[in-house]
Amino acid sequence: MAKITYVEHNGTEHVVEVANGLTVMEGARDNNIPGIDADCGGACACSTCHVYVDADWVARIPAKQDMEEDMLDFAFEPDAQRSRLTCQIRVTDDLDGLRVTMPEKQI
Repeated sequence: MAKITYVEHNGTEHVVEVANGLTVMEGARDNNIPGIDADCGGACACSTCHVYVDADWVARIPAKQDMEEDMLDFAFEPDAQRSRLTCQIRVTDDLDGLRVTMPEKQI
């Protein structure tokens, strides 16, 4: 289980424990975190679970796959280094302390 901090665009923080094996998106959904819409339900078919991963974590999480890269082209104000789709980040103990910030809006 990992404690993950979800930061809304307005700065409001939500620290929740997410079980191993779930995705960061599922952790947000299961804990009613605002700012992650997850319209496709985690199928990597939209960009509505887009976040900015804190710079300290970028190199510590698995690399983006091609499909995620393609979907991030549709995200609101993507950042080449920090943008990720939370449906593509699987939770492990190694993610304990992960911090992600939601964009101003999801599209």
